[in-house]
Amino acid sequence: MDVTVTYWTRIASPVGELLLTADAEGALTSLSVPGQKGGRTVAPGRLADTGPFRAAEEQLAAYFAGELKDFDLELSAHGTEFRERVWGALDGIPYGATTTYGEIAAEIGASRMAVRAVGGAIGANPLLIVRPCHRVIGADGSMTGYAGGLERKVWLLTLEGAVAAG
Repeated sequence: MDVTVTYWTRIASPVGELLLTADAEGALTSLSVPGQKGGRTVAPGRLADTGPFRAAEEQLAAYFAGELKDFDLELSAHGTEFRERVWGALDGIPYGATTTYGEIAAEIGASRMAVRAVGGAIGANPLLIVRPCHRVIGADGSMTGYAGGLERKVWLLTLEGAVAAG
């Protein structure tokens, strides 16, 4: 198989039209929202094909309906060793819970001075929603930094019951 092939599709959602990409084996490589800082775009030559995304579409619909708490999708996002450690920590944040940048740094064995680098790695997460970077908040409980926009972050956390609807 040609590993340079990238499939893509767009899916309607309560947080805007989602752009999903997958590799030649069908593993999800990105999930972007409209206006996302650093979000993916579709390059010429990429194949529009909904086939590789059936499971993602079903699970996202169930998540947005409040019926799914854990995604079970094959993911394929590559970054530096540091970014991949941070992304792995994101995968361990339970539905309906939040953590802080400092707690993520401590979990991966990084120094307190690395909190900014942790924030950068979280901001570079190519798999919004399914890799729950929206569950990371400021040490003071503030809603900080979300590449998809703070309104979406609050919406997702409200859906999960991590913050009160307001």
